[in-house]
Amino acid sequence: MNATQLDFFRQRLLSERAELEAHLKEVKMAIASHERDSDEADQASFEEELRLALRQADRESRLMTNIDSALKRIESGEYGFCEETGEPIGIPRLLFRPTAKLCIEAKERQERKEHHYRKARGE
Repeated sequence: MNATQLDFFRQRLLSERAELEAHLKEVKMAIASHERDSDEADQASFEEELRLALRQADRESRLMTNIDSALKRIESGEYGFCEETGEPIGIPRLLFRPTAKLCIEAKERQERKEHHYRKARGE
């Protein structure tokens, strides 16, 4: 991958990270500013919205960790290469998922293993 492509992905990852940080800040502010309602239905509604917001925030926090990892791989020269095979991941896959660590073939193998593991556990 050339320097221009790496810079493109670095900027895209930094932009996505900034958006996630802003959204997480909004969620925290919404939680902090909530006043307890005396109406049980309103409180139940807020608690359900809060539960969904916290699940989303958890996913976004994990994505931020993946973004940070991808940025470190850019700096170390490892970005764009499959962690399992060492082969290039490919620009189309990185455009779709800029945090990808595995090429599509390795990711498919990983998902098949996970599927078999879940099936064996009876989930």
